[in-house]
Amino acid sequence: MFPSKIDSMYVKRTFKRICQGDILRNIDVIDSYAKASPGEIEIDELNLPYAIVMSQDCDLEWDFKNREEAATVKHDKYLRTILICPAYIAEDFKVGKHLESIGLKMENWSTDKYKLIKQQNNARFHFLEKDQALQVPDLVVDFKHYYAIPRDTLFKMYGAEHYLVTINQLFRECLSQRFSNYLSRIGLPTFKERTTSEGTLTTAPT
Repeated sequence: MFPSKIDSMYVKRTFKRICQGDILRNIDVIDSYAKASPGEIEIDELNLPYAIVMSQDCDLEWDFKNREEAATVKHDKYLRTILICPAYIAEDFKVGKHLESIGLKMENWSTDKYKLIKQQNNARFHFLEKDQALQVPDLVVDFKHYYAIPRDTLFKMYGAEHYLVTINQLFRECLSQRFSNYLSRIGLPTFKERTTSEGTLTTAPT
């Protein structure tokens, strides 16, 4: 068995293309929009201190290669949008103030419940450990929160101002698998109990 060459959770790479697991900082996303008047749209933006690229890396690679080929005549490998998840600063998340800028009051996590999140034992959340040398704080990803960003818009955000680091392969794949598992969960119906002369039966609600 060959030893793993992965010796850190994060890696700083020279930007060529967008990769799954890229951590961006200080980016704006459209949180909502509505028609204000004929010919005008009212847009509410949300600033994300940190966000992680979640789209599959093979799709991102094929999109980049296809666009780089001068003789490309078919564009079925082009991506229209790229999926990202906000990554909330853990200190703010723990006390429930990570979305107070948009008027949302979130859960204040007790020590025991927060410990489960840090241990990856809460299916809804993923914890990312800090790396002071790379300026990465402790972060929490909430799998219920995600945005689709136009591909070209996201590319324009890359560079030293917004790109921070990339989550290394094994850690990136763990995050991706937990995210896909959470999104694919099945909601089961709740059954009621009713008592008959023969005993207690479990039945579906009518």
